[in-house]
Amino acid sequence: MSGFRFWPDAASDVAQRTDLIVVIMLVLSGAILLLVACLLLGFAIRYRRGSKAPRGPLPEILQREVEVGWTVATALLAIVLFAWGGATMLSFGRAEQGEAVEIHVQAKQWMWKTRHANGAQEIDALHVPLGQPVRLIMTSQDVIHSFFVPAFRIKQDVLPGRLTELRFTPTKPGTYQIFCAEYCGTLHARMGGTVTVMEPGDYAQWLAAQPEADDLAGEGRVLFTALGCSGCHAGSATVHAPRLEGLYGRQVPLSDGRFVTADEAYLRDSILQPARQVVAGFQPLMPSFAGLVGEDELQRLVAYIRSLREEKSP
Repeated sequence: MSGFRFWPDAASDVAQRTDLIVVIMLVLSGAILLLVACLLLGFAIRYRRGSKAPRGPLPEILQREVEVGWTVATALLAIVLFAWGGATMLSFGRAEQGEAVEIHVQAKQWMWKTRHANGAQEIDALHVPLGQPVRLIMTSQDVIHSFFVPAFRIKQDVLPGRLTELRFTPTKPGTYQIFCAEYCGTLHARMGGTVTVMEPGDYAQWLAAQPEADDLAGEGRVLFTALGCSGCHAGSATVHAPRLEGLYGRQVPLSDGRFVTADEAYLRDSILQPARQVVAGFQPLMPSFAGLVGEDELQRLVAYIRSLREEKSP
């Protein structure tokens, strides 16, 4: 068959490292399988019926050495492989947040909606620049989905009411398929799309050519005022509420003595469940906005809070 491929395309840094793990695992598994098969075949021939090969038991000390040696060797090999594979998987996406192209992804029966930082939106499509780290911030509007790009070797569950993320760096230009890898309803099999990897210059031109739209942070600022959030969190507010300037990425002390990092998940929880993690020195006065703001509005609010920079004294 002319269309048959033994190995799929590897179009990201994650794919290259994942393929290395798979190849080494296959080689080691094949070597162990070959060793066991050769031993079985050799013993079957040597100790076949009618053979004059000695059949007496091995000395007890030799039996113990063989058993202990085989057990220790396989255990050490398993530990080494687990440590190496685990460290490699944990290292995926450790790029600094400021270096990555950030794109928001929303899953919905049965489509993928993506939105770039400048407000450009796509349906069942995603454009990314070649050679630049990409960070996908994902959530679902209804049920559990799973964002899967085989050519990138990335797959991540997309959950309602929570934020998950994926990080990768495209390494090969082209168009690659997106699949939903979690059964999500009647048209699950048709929930797909494409990722287009473009040269940085072409990507910049494509992004500039998209229909004009306010960026997420700008829309979030308008929504922040419309919901009355500025009445408590603005610098001139009379209500004793935490300041939001420079909050994102900092360690926040809580009233129970714990510290949490002010990331997207924390900001989201603070909007929907403000009494869950109360900041030290403040009273739990903020009302919950659960049911009052949707996923799109949450994205805008979080983007706006992230954009706030700490004011510097003159």
